[in-house]
Amino acid sequence: TFLVAPANWRFCRKPRSSTIGFRHRDALPMHEYQREFLQMAIARNALRFGEFTLKSGRKSPYFFNAGQFDHGRDLSLLGRCYAQAAMHSGLAFDALFGPAYKGIPLGAITALALAEQHGKDCRFTYNRKEAKDHGEGGTLVGAALAGRVLLVDDVITAGTAIREALGLVIAQGAIPSGVLIALDRQERGTGERSAAQELASEFNIKVVSIVGLADLIAFAGQDSTIHGHLASMQAYRDCYGV
Repeated sequence: TFLVAPANWRFCRKPRSSTIGFRHRDALPMHEYQREFLQMAIARNALRFGEFTLKSGRKSPYFFNAGQFDHGRDLSLLGRCYAQAAMHSGLAFDALFGPAYKGIPLGAITALALAEQHGKDCRFTYNRKEAKDHGEGGTLVGAALAGRVLLVDDVITAGTAIREALGLVIAQGAIPSGVLIALDRQERGTGERSAAQELASEFNIKVVSIVGLADLIAFAGQDSTIHGHLASMQAYRDCYGV
């Protein structure tokens, strides 16, 4: 079977085969929680397909928005998926940190799922964008940042916000153990590496995701509802993938 990209697809000059080092894994056999996550993301329109202009100016055939998980049942399943990805990663951590803003509810539901589904009772901390000048004051809310801290967020784009959060964790004397995100786009930035790879190298940590682009492509190959977008996603990965 030959897959033909849409006629209006713009191919880049630099194919994926030219990328060097720091290559992400290809899709492995998927776990049930990964399938459940993708099925929910598609059903809730958190994963959309078409043509989307990113901040970088690239035309992406898909777009992810975790803000579409806006029902209690969605959040319950999402928390379980984050927790299972964290446990499956083998990372050692004592606490979770949710950077404002999306990281706050994502960190909270992950902490809840870890306690309920895995018997792992973690401390949870989040930050405010602006310091509070009354009451308890400061920018941090929740448990004191200490020990091995896993950061929880939705995606890594340029990595600026996560860098700031990692700096905050380190400034408190805690040790960043990794970053946990929902979707890894697995695409390079301005250089040969993705933002996730640059963060991993810079801070000597592991970036873990529930799914990556490779998983989404593998899922599209098996799911009739999004199979029509498979060619454009493969073309995009060949163009920008790492």
